[in-house]
Amino acid sequence: MSGGRVWQGNWRVRLYARVRERGYDSLTAFADARPAVSLMGLADELGKGEVAGLQILSVLRSEAESREQVTRFVRDALVRNMAEYLPNGWPEVMDDESRFVVAKLLTFWSTDIPETHRKRVENARVSLRTSPPPSGWRPLGPDDSLLCTLLPDDEARG
Repeated sequence: MSGGRVWQGNWRVRLYARVRERGYDSLTAFADARPAVSLMGLADELGKGEVAGLQILSVLRSEAESREQVTRFVRDALVRNMAEYLPNGWPEVMDDESRFVVAKLLTFWSTDIPETHRKRVENARVSLRTSPPPSGWRPLGPDDSLLCTLLPDDEARG
């Protein structure tokens, strides 16, 4: 994220204008066309220094809530955080450095999750730590089979 400039003016209007300029009617549609791109990557594509990853996350969450697709958003947020923090996939060796990166990834992932999904995300975090996925695993979208096992769509809507 760039300084305070990204937050000046009506950033939501600016963000949606940039999405529409690229031929999409929603940020979700724009993001779905780029399934394994980090939030910062999406922000840079929409306007480096003028759109923040946190703004992308906020709008994606809002759109997911209005479409009742919050669990898919939660999985998508993990995919995008993994693109940022584990671009080569799940670590082969869980040394101190890898544990730190995984802990940071899982913490950032769970920070902006709706309250309705906090317990499910905590259970998924525990599963990922106690029964790690295969080394090199990097989901390429929110419909990854392992992610869908950790966080199936049969959700308490919220």
